[in-house]
Amino acid sequence: MYQVLYRKYRPKNFSDVYGQDHVISTLKNEIKEDRISHAYLFTGSRGTGKTTCAKILAKAVNCENSDNGEPCNECEVCRGLDGGTIYDVVEIDAASNNGVDNIRDLREEANYTPSRGRYRVYIIDEVHMLSTGAFNALLKTLEEPPAHVIFILATTEVHKLPATILSRCQRFDFKRIQPETMAVRLNEVAELEGMSLDPDAAVLIARIADGALRDGLSILDQCGSRSKNIDSALVSQVAGLAGREVLYRLTDCVSRKNSSSAMEIISELYQNSYDMERLCVEMINHFRNFLIVKTVKKSRELIVCTDDEYNSTVESAKQFTLENVIFGLDLFQNTLTSIKAGANSRIEMEMSFIKLCEPKLDASQDALLERISQLERAVRNGVPVQASAPSPAVTPVPKAENLHEVKIAEETTTFPVFNAADDDKLFKKTEQKKEETPQNILPQNPSEPAPQPEITPDFNEPAPNSQPVSGVSEFEHWAEFLDIIHKTDIALFGVLSGAGAHFDSGRFVIDSTNPTIKQFIQIPTHLKAIKQAVLEVTGQPYKIAVSKPKAQSQQKRDLLEDLINQAQNNVKINFE
Repeated sequence: MYQVLYRKYRPKNFSDVYGQDHVISTLKNEIKEDRISHAYLFTGSRGTGKTTCAKILAKAVNCENSDNGEPCNECEVCRGLDGGTIYDVVEIDAASNNGVDNIRDLREEANYTPSRGRYRVYIIDEVHMLSTGAFNALLKTLEEPPAHVIFILATTEVHKLPATILSRCQRFDFKRIQPETMAVRLNEVAELEGMSLDPDAAVLIARIADGALRDGLSILDQCGSRSKNIDSALVSQVAGLAGREVLYRLTDCVSRKNSSSAMEIISELYQNSYDMERLCVEMINHFRNFLIVKTVKKSRELIVCTDDEYNSTVESAKQFTLENVIFGLDLFQNTLTSIKAGANSRIEMEMSFIKLCEPKLDASQDALLERISQLERAVRNGVPVQASAPSPAVTPVPKAENLHEVKIAEETTTFPVFNAADDDKLFKKTEQKKEETPQNILPQNPSEPAPQPEITPDFNEPAPNSQPVSGVSEFEHWAEFLDIIHKTDIALFGVLSGAGAHFDSGRFVIDSTNPTIKQFIQIPTHLKAIKQAVLEVTGQPYKIAVSKPKAQSQQKRDLLEDLINQAQNNVKINFE
């Protein structure tokens, strides 16, 4: 039967253990000086060598020819313990043997002397899983065991152990194995197995394993099953990683405020079955590297990557300020929490990138603070420009050929807040003012935008033969509508997710509690996508409107955005 690599190459001597020199040296000295404790506690993260060291220690204290604290692996006791013919070493899984009765049986067995070795050793793995009653039953025996008994407790969650147990054990903390050390071991195993392991691939496996050598060997085993020539691309494919190039593409989209491209990249990854939770973790690590580059002088020592990747990280980090990096880290951390809580991972990731690319759509406190910081930096670092000539008091009347163009622009960029009661009156009043006073088409003061009516429907006339739905009725094909939006406008799909719609007096009304949805779908490309989707689903053109949030009597302007825009008009500032 094939034996997996982490079992095949499990260390049999203390000298074969990697990354735990502080533990190994102490244990070897205790064995040499015959100062063996009655109870040991090995704690640390998974895959760092706790159980392995426990087995080596159990064999070393019983070895007939121990050399410098190491087991000889040649004597009868060593061979018997390795082969399972000597039962002086007992391994207990506390996860499945966690009751009082199990510990009582252990106490009774402990009274018997060892059959062949000097000590009877009990290795209790995952000891934190023992019940309160089991801990109490173990306590007295653990405190005053028979002279021939040694207890070795292993756990990944030492904080769950009672203080009474901790105080009676000699504690050893196992550290995460450093990536450089793990890469050396991976290369050794790959050479023994006849594999060609690329140095970049070894570093990538070490980074994915996160200090657990057992996990690193498991990933190497998987890659070896695919090909004997292992490079970073193969490792990324096996581990389900998006890859560094994808991360740089996504951060480039964020720096350029290109939410559409970011949505396309996420959609591509999702279609290729990449795990969105894993992508979120990668983005957290990616922004963490940006943070290290911007705050630490010797940042190379704190980033696990190749030299080429480090240089790319430094260049990419220049596109962001420290505040941007911290904001992104906090945003992805919250996204990861939401995903783990059961939220839709794809939608959460899409919304995260939309918030990063479109800060005004994020109404959270952190987002507002980031925008204020942006404005403060602009005011602090901006260079005043020469004032332009004053604008005339009266705006000239636009030429006749331009009137229709201005009207179209006004109708497509000013999105409605729907209020059916006043629609007809307002429409007639607005058209009458335009005919009587053409100058009112443009604002009197260019620095102040023209006041927007509370209701400004989309004036696309229905086709002559179409019959739009009259009265108020529900829109029953919202899912089909969203499918069409997803194919044509991914960013719009993320915003409309969770909303709804209905028909009211020949209008297609979007229902949403999001106060920023009007500003988002006001963009001509998004508005066009909505009209086309409605036409495909219903077969009829409709005027588009947005229901007003109940908490607001009128659409409020984004004063902070206006302030930033005003600063941009008066100061040479680059907000990127």
